[in-house]
Amino acid sequence: MTDRFDCYYCRDNLHGKKYVKKDEKHVCTKCFDKLCANTCAECRRPIGADSKELHHKNRYWHEDCFRCAKCYKPLASEPFSARDDGKIMCGKCGSREDGNRCQGCYKVVMPGSQNVEYKNKVWHEECFTCFECKQPIRTQSFLTKGDDIYCAPCHDKKFSKKCFHCKQAITSGGISYQDQPWHSECFVCKTCHKPLAGTRFTSHEDSIYCVDCYKTDVAKKCHGCKNPITGFGHGTNVVNYEGYSWHEYCFNCKKCSLSLANKRFVINGDHIYCPDCAKKL
Repeated sequence: MTDRFDCYYCRDNLHGKKYVKKDEKHVCTKCFDKLCANTCAECRRPIGADSKELHHKNRYWHEDCFRCAKCYKPLASEPFSARDDGKIMCGKCGSREDGNRCQGCYKVVMPGSQNVEYKNKVWHEECFTCFECKQPIRTQSFLTKGDDIYCAPCHDKKFSKKCFHCKQAITSGGISYQDQPWHSECFVCKTCHKPLAGTRFTSHEDSIYCVDCYKTDVAKKCHGCKNPITGFGHGTNVVNYEGYSWHEYCFNCKKCSLSLANKRFVINGDHIYCPDCAKKL
């Protein structure tokens, strides 16, 4: 006599019939579908004995239901990611959904794509552009002003001090004279073009001169000693009278050599005299 081989639930004889072993129990397909089958996380229907079942972290799907929540691509044999909200996504859609967003176009920066990272922010390489000229910066150096990014030429043009002489940006170094900035190479003698940084110089009518050129080309000549009146060296005060100029130390009586600066004097020809000596002429 043959031992009975029955369904655990309905007690139907399972000899020669299809059955499923569930928790060490033999179950006919009808009872399995009705009482034991897992519910598909996607379609919410039972996953019957004749269906292929996929599972991930205590959740179950029909093979045909295991698809990307975004593009609906079948994922039974593809890489996938499970999001915190329970959605299953293919690798591409998952990257788009979870990836960093470009600060320029606000689209997702895909892993492996050319990008620029700066201060914990990311841009597509073509979106990392100069605020002024709008050109991609790529591998060039750049500077920032507030939240705006500038290529070096645009930053210099917009924010650097301008040379008083050539009006171009001063990008490094420079000289300050009378509260005006100059390029070192622009701060030269007007006549001989000798660099004046660190040397003695003087100015005349908005131009600057080295000492030698000022003496030769610009300075007035003393009516007494015939030498240039430069303001350098011995004595800086000047006496002017009727178109003539004297060093203060040269403005003396021709006869007695008394200094006549800030005193009464008399001119006779090309010479000056004190009043007493003038009376004796």
